[in-house]
Amino acid sequence: MVGFLAKHLIRDYENVKDPRVRQAYGILCGTIGICLNILLFVGKFVAGSVTKSISITADAFNNLSDAGSSFVTLAGFKMAGAKPDMGHPFGHGRIEYIAGLVVSGVIIIMAFELVKSSVVKIIHPQSVEYSRFAMVILLVSIGVKLYMYAYNRAVAKKLDSAAVWAVAMDSFSDSCATGVVFLAAMAGKLADLPLDGYCGVLVGLFIFYAGVKAAKETLDPLLGQAPEPEFVEQVEKLVLSHEEVCGIHDLIVHDYGPGRRFLSVHAEVPADGDILKLHEVIDHIEVSLQKELKCAAVIHMDPVVTSDEGILALKDQIIRILRRVDPSITMHDFRVVPGTVRTNLMFDVAVPYDFRMDDDETAKAIQNQVKGVLGEEYVCIIQVDKTYKRG
Repeated sequence: MVGFLAKHLIRDYENVKDPRVRQAYGILCGTIGICLNILLFVGKFVAGSVTKSISITADAFNNLSDAGSSFVTLAGFKMAGAKPDMGHPFGHGRIEYIAGLVVSGVIIIMAFELVKSSVVKIIHPQSVEYSRFAMVILLVSIGVKLYMYAYNRAVAKKLDSAAVWAVAMDSFSDSCATGVVFLAAMAGKLADLPLDGYCGVLVGLFIFYAGVKAAKETLDPLLGQAPEPEFVEQVEKLVLSHEEVCGIHDLIVHDYGPGRRFLSVHAEVPADGDILKLHEVIDHIEVSLQKELKCAAVIHMDPVVTSDEGILALKDQIIRILRRVDPSITMHDFRVVPGTVRTNLMFDVAVPYDFRMDDDETAKAIQNQVKGVLGEEYVCIIQVDKTYKRG
């Protein structure tokens, strides 16, 4: 249904990189979610009242909170699509992440309330009346929630949206929770087992886990996570496709919301090249990054020696030494400054954030290896950087 509606209601619906198309998808999913969750709430509330089941009634109010979550998602996409202004020059895209965080918070609160009411039911058990009507409502609810999970998951992948992903996870947890409620009701009918309160606790804990997981998905981009490896590979492939660029390093990506990425990167170019021609190439790369990857880019040119055989031989030796210290270490900005007594080798190395040594230990280990291979006359001046990339 979502695909059908998107095809007929969203103009240029396949161009999900367009902020307007993205906003339209978010509003569509939010609207459908509100309608379906309200219908489920009404059905389950009636069923819970008929059977006097705390778990069914709690599940009903969980659907009511889901309707509120869908409204938050809808409002979040609407606000995230607002144009940049004087106070927010990078746009309002992060509101989408905040909407996802609010949804996660609602899920966690509902889980807590469900566990609390279920514990009361365990301490003061009440008989649950069996009802075929209630069983049908629960089975229909499971099917509807699985459908909502499927379409929200598909849209979340299409848009790469943490907010829609949070709604998808909520729908999946709801289907599992309702399944537990259904089994509890059947157990009470067939074996006369007072499982209603216990199943309510299990449902609450499951919903709590889903809420925490969804919160992490939305908090990571708000806190500033490393770019995805796929995106880094796309940037590297595009920049290095120009023969004038020898290598890149110090790639930093700032995420101000889906479709609002800004990046800076250092591009190594021949030191003896035509500066005007190289500048023109860099300008062209920045435009290509904007058109193809939808990100604003600032590229810094780093001149490197590409024709001196002696310097290139030293560089190769240092690279082999770094691999001996640790294969994860990479190097850039290599320079050789000869002196009357010693030769300074100046370069930067990049290591992962979880590297086994701190920066001083890393620099010292490399220096010792260089002295052992090249001799005391070579002195390393090393800057240790961190790689802004997910492992």
